[in-house]
Amino acid sequence: MQSFKKLLPAVIATVAAATGLPALADDRPPPGAMALSTVLTKLEQQGYTPITDVSLDNGRWEVEAYKGDEKRDLEVDPNSGEILSDKPDTD
Repeated sequence: MQSFKKLLPAVIATVAAATGLPALADDRPPPGAMALSTVLTKLEQQGYTPITDVSLDNGRWEVEAYKGDEKRDLEVDPNSGEILSDKPDTD
């Protein structure tokens, strides 16, 4: 059992990498951040729908969503829900 506990982090990282899922990260929204569901609702109310992907990077939400027929890459402040960056998706 002791060796299993030592291997568990490596197993999780391997599975995450193989499946494309993010590894368990220490990156969390900053203190005082709005609930993610609230942030996404605000974006939808501004016409960003559907939202297709959300991740947290350097304390900010990175969101892929459509506005009209155009796919957009957004960077969103987790405390205010303000869009800090809105660029066309290049993928």
